[in-house]
Amino acid sequence: MRERQSLESAINSVRELETGISDNLELIELGEAEGDSEVVAEAVAALETLAAHAARMRVETLLSGEADGNDCYVEVHSGAGGTESQDWAQMLFRMYTRWAERRGFKVETVEYQSGEEAGIKSATIQVKGHNAYGWLKTESGVHRLVRISPYDSQARRHTSFSSVWVYPVIDDSIDIEVNESDCRIDTYRASGAGGQHVNTTDSAVRITHIPTGIVVQCQNERSQHKNRAQAWDMLRARLYELELQKREEAANAEAASKTEIGWGHQIRSYVLQPYQMVKDLRTGVESTAPSDVLDGALDPFMEASLAQRVGATLGEDE
Repeated sequence: MRERQSLESAINSVRELETGISDNLELIELGEAEGDSEVVAEAVAALETLAAHAARMRVETLLSGEADGNDCYVEVHSGAGGTESQDWAQMLFRMYTRWAERRGFKVETVEYQSGEEAGIKSATIQVKGHNAYGWLKTESGVHRLVRISPYDSQARRHTSFSSVWVYPVIDDSIDIEVNESDCRIDTYRASGAGGQHVNTTDSAVRITHIPTGIVVQCQNERSQHKNRAQAWDMLRARLYELELQKREEAANAEAASKTEIGWGHQIRSYVLQPYQMVKDLRTGVESTAPSDVLDGALDPFMEASLAQRVGATLGEDE
């Protein structure tokens, strides 16, 4: 149902866009024929709005990764620098919360560790909404702030660092498929207590999953059929557990690869003094309104990062 709703929404958006373009082109022709410049101006303005909407839709097409449609976790960690860095971490925490709220996503605070005097040492939010991970995945990295510190009695300029890590929420309701050709099934007589029937018939079942070497066996039931069914359930559970272990190992490997929170590793700089500028060091996208960016206006930075990741350039062929 989730996939169906996503597809229906995409199709309806394209249809609405096509209708809007067609209707406004007809209005322009009608206005020009009747010499009504006001109608023409309104139609042109509507087409410009549609063009901006089409650009946003184009970005949505970049969100085609396996986990892009998932909810996600956003972790913020302060770097070295004490109170100043912890205050910067809280500013980032608020920035992502505001961005998510602007898009109508639901935000839940999962973990929050306050700083010693102000700010936070670390915090984690869960962002719930369609393509939440797809939008936020390029925000992982170190973020640098330059400003006059409110915590410095001499009003000196300070540089602070905090790290952001984004990872998807994995849907654990997965369906484990097991090929019977990959398994060896043995039946044998159960041992131990259980009565004459259990001890004298081949009711116990052992299943060996050859690719992984996992072995499960069941002899609880008097019926071989019931034991076999339960053994298959046990095997699926073991394979599911193995998959979870692989995920955890992959997550740990990614966590271990996170770089030092400091110089040379930042993805974006936020400069409040001596001038005002936010610049993404990967894409070159800039904003001269850092207060807007810190209030959640992150879409231009995310769009450029997504386009760069898939080797596309927003605005080409336009």
